[in-house]
Amino acid sequence: MNAQNELHNLEVGYDVPAIPGMDEADIQTPCLIVDLDALEKNIRTMGDYAKQMGVRHRVHGKMHKSVDIALLQEKLGESCGVCCQKVSEAEVFARGGIKDVLVSNQVRDPAKIDRMARLPKLGARTICCVDDIENVAELSAAAQKHGTQIECLVEIDCGAGRCGVAAGQPVVDIAQAIDAAPGLKFAGIQAYQGAMQHLQNYNERKEKVDIAIEMVARSVEMLRAVGLECDIVGGGGTGSYYFEGASGVYNELQCGSYAFMDADYQTIHDENGERISEFENSLFILTSIMSHAKADKAICDAGLKAQSVDSGLPYVFGRDDVEYIKCSDEHGVISDPNGALKVNQKIRLVPGHCDPTCNVHDYYVGVRNGKVETLWPVSARGKAY
Repeated sequence: MNAQNELHNLEVGYDVPAIPGMDEADIQTPCLIVDLDALEKNIRTMGDYAKQMGVRHRVHGKMHKSVDIALLQEKLGESCGVCCQKVSEAEVFARGGIKDVLVSNQVRDPAKIDRMARLPKLGARTICCVDDIENVAELSAAAQKHGTQIECLVEIDCGAGRCGVAAGQPVVDIAQAIDAAPGLKFAGIQAYQGAMQHLQNYNERKEKVDIAIEMVARSVEMLRAVGLECDIVGGGGTGSYYFEGASGVYNELQCGSYAFMDADYQTIHDENGERISEFENSLFILTSIMSHAKADKAICDAGLKAQSVDSGLPYVFGRDDVEYIKCSDEHGVISDPNGALKVNQKIRLVPGHCDPTCNVHDYYVGVRNGKVETLWPVSARGKAY
């Protein structure tokens, strides 16, 4: 949202939580704030890791759902494009200027396929995942109808037990069907092991990824044997990117949460048994204390409607004297045994799970040195089609 005159026509506290130039202390709560220094550092750090490992990084747009942040990741981290989970989400990024968009999911509904087949007309390379040979004809018909090209990755079930086919011959069969279909292009393999990203133990995560790497390597060799090369062998997340990136098999990472970091990702450990620390918290729920009628409890204005608690409750950033202990729709209960918090005091919460938390807000407030520097819309909020 770059038109400052438009921003100044919006009312703080009704239309938006803040406008550039305001003091952080005056931001209306509850809202999402982004520490811009930490965000930029995280983006550069992941970009450097990808370069060192000789792989591309396709950032996961489903995490932040923000065109502005995706463009920043392109600028500072040299990302090659974005992953999305839904066609409408992908369209937001394509309309926003992202030129390489992967729907890292299956697209089967005829209306959604038709919409996806129009995305190349927005100037974006358009890719999707396939795990059923019948889907090939559906995608081909739509691409021919619109005179466009859809690139396809065959998805392997490498341990998540969700979408995807078995490694080996099933991959080859679908890839050959794609290669032969008008309007389609075989682009490679999707092999994201989502089930293990949050396993706390390093060796347990590595064991799961090693199985996936073997599946992918075997499938790549079988494809090569029939004359099909993979431009993309994609996967890897914030909890495992170092395994896939160093494998010599994967050539594209799909990390998302590293840019913000949440409470759940901070529980996983590195090879030394220490919590991972290469990325900083940059996303926070800013909340205000609205009541302290109980001597040992402070009540804040960030409850269930301001966050997702599927991965646990948030924690209060930078403090160990108070603890967020439960929440209801509009209230958060903070244990404050020493009465340290005061009414109207603002504190930062680190959400348990950043992706669904971001999806319940309209804006990110970018702050630096105590001032509001920018306001970014959550561009693809609600784009679940």
